[in-house]
Amino acid sequence: MAKKVLVICGTGIATSTVVAIKIREFCASRKIPVEVSQGKVMDIVRGIEGYDLIVATTPIPSKVNIPVIQGLPFLTGVGVEATLEKIAQALS
Repeated sequence: MAKKVLVICGTGIATSTVVAIKIREFCASRKIPVEVSQGKVMDIVRGIEGYDLIVATTPIPSKVNIPVIQGLPFLTGVGVEATLEKIAQALS
């Protein structure tokens, strides 16, 4: 069964698209079944039930009870491999 990942950025458009593509490619290369969705921080207010992991390039409210991995390395290029490994561990 595929794990569900929500990629969150400020507007849910450009930055989350870059990160979502990288996560999909990585998971495909590792044969990790995953469904990756994109959203903005305000989507958390509306509800995020059903997701197994959030990867965020922006601060997330502390009330979130789903594991959160910081996605900033995808934008800076520093620490990308370590972040991908964290994602793999979180999805296993």
